[in-house]
Order: sequence, then structure tokens, then C-alpha cells
Amino acid sequence: MMRQILVEQTGNPDVMQLRDVARPEPHAGQVRLKVKAAGINFADVLAVKGQYLTPTKLPLIPGGEFAGTIDALGEGVTGFEIGQQVAALTGQGALQEYAIVPLRGIIPVPEGLSAAEAAAFPVSYYTAYITLITLGRAVRGETVLVQGAAGALGTALIQVATALGLNIIAIASTDAKLKMAADLGAHTTLNSERDDIVDAVKEATGGNGVDILVEITGGEMVQKSLKMLANLGRLMIVGAASGEQASINPGLLMKKNLSVTGVWLTPLLGDPSMVKDALAFFGPLVASGKLRPQVGPRYPLAESAQAFQDILDRKTTGKVTIEPQQ
Repeated sequence: MMRQILVEQTGNPDVMQLRDVARPEPHAGQVRLKVKAAGINFADVLAVKGQYLTPTKLPLIPGGEFAGTIDALGEGVTGFEIGQQVAALTGQGALQEYAIVPLRGIIPVPEGLSAAEAAAFPVSYYTAYITLITLGRAVRGETVLVQGAAGALGTALIQVATALGLNIIAIASTDAKLKMAADLGAHTTLNSERDDIVDAVKEATGGNGVDILVEITGGEMVQKSLKMLANLGRLMIVGAASGEQASINPGLLMKKNLSVTGVWLTPLLGDPSMVKDALAFFGPLVASGKLRPQVGPRYPLAESAQAFQDILDRKTTGKVTIEPQQ
């Protein structure tokens, strides 16, 4: 037997149920992982609420990003061994003590990471890579603005931007979060709650605006974000945490030759060359200590609903992880 979290109807985190079930067995082309840590993303919270990009399929075992050790091999599986630590991206299924993973769901991560760090790595760091490099085409010396700078993605973006030689403006909602961003390498920090945030960003850039802005808020913030961009600036839309629809004035894009790009990691993970290039970029940075996943609060499996609620309430920094063996 084992424990798992199950969602049978969408809603607030209190719909998440802890239950005992039989331990699953892997079939051909699958492995079973003893899940040591699950990295929780805002997308997981939205899936539980029924508000993610793709419809939530019920019943749902939340969490799509996790790490653990291989506990059993399905028929015909080669190249892996019992006891090997791996990370996985499966869309769902993380919040249980043991999980079945198809081989295509195993995601390469740099060597030398703990289980919690490995669980915190794939979504945030691959997303940071494609946002700034694959799609954002960042050039050394450019200025990037990172929203939600103390969150899992924000801390990853700051570290990747530092490695690329970018000038970093970080915005977040509290002094503690801004200090975390500064400690990671942000050159300028601004409180996102201030009414004059657009003017403050313009002042910090000598009136020019930023070259790249990573937008995770949505709603009316999108219009403000566009006003913070320099000529030829790129708005990278990675999320819409506010849950509000945004409207974009085409005239504003035309006047400053701005571009707006949506970012979604899932389809790009199917590109082996991108994954290979990203690993080649990350490996030396992890080995040298210049890049490290920022693991935030850790919760036992029984407190999964509380973890999701704390993310909703913006109480966390770094990557929230849930440890199913606890």
C-alpha cells in the first residue's frame, strides 16, 4: 500500500484528499519511482482549480514535476537501474509515494543535485532557458525585468540572466523577496506594489525601458509591462497569475516595434536538440556553483493542501516542494 493525494472535483486546495491505495506496478516501457520530492508550480495549483491552459482531467493526482529513485523496471526497459536518481515530468501524478513514469517522462537534470533540487529544476530552469535564450534571444548587456523575482521561476531567471551577462531588474511584493533577488544577482530591485512602477522602471533604465520583460501576472499588468519596454523590446508571457484577461493595444506595439511572445514549456521539451543545448548550458553552471535551484518551503504529503494554499496566498519564496515519504 501507499499514500497519494487525489482530486475528484476541481476547486480550492481543500478538495485535495489523502488516501491509501495499492502500490502500482510498471508495465513495458515504464519505471516506478519512489518519489522523494515533488516540485510544485503555479500550474499545478491552477489545475486543481480547473483554471489551467488545458482542461483538468479527473480524477487528478496533482503535481507533474518530481524526483526520486527508480524502484522497479517494466519489461524491456534498459539504460536505467534500480536505485538510480532521476527527475520526471508527467503532467500529473507527483503527489504519491510511488509513481509510474513512462520513459519519455524522464527528464535529464545536471549531476550533483539533491532530490529536492532535482524536483525543483526541470520546469523552472528549462522555462527560464527557453524564455531568455530560445525565444527571447537575449544578448549580453541587455536589460531584463523579472516579475515575481523570488518565486521558483523568478529565481531561475535571475540565475540564467546572470550567466548571460544581462542587467537584471527584479520586482516582487516584499522587502524579504527583493533581498532574495538581490542576493541572487539582481542589479536593481523594485517593489511591485508601488503605484509608480512604470516610472520607476523607466528611471532605473535612464528613460529607455527594458529590452526583455518576463510577464507572469496578466490582467492590467500587461499594459504596464508594455510601457516598461524599450524600443524593439520583447514581452515574454509565461503566466497570468492574476487570472484576469489582458488586452493589448496594437498601436503601442507598432510605435515601439515591440514583440509579444507566449511561452509554454511542454511542446518544446519534445525537441531533443533544445534539451541537449540546455543541459550543456546548465551543466558547468551547476558544477561551478553559479546556478542552484532555490528550494523553498518543504511540506509532508499530508500537508499538500496547505502548500497549495500558501502558493495562492503568495506566502512562499523559491520552489515549494512536497516530500511524499514524509
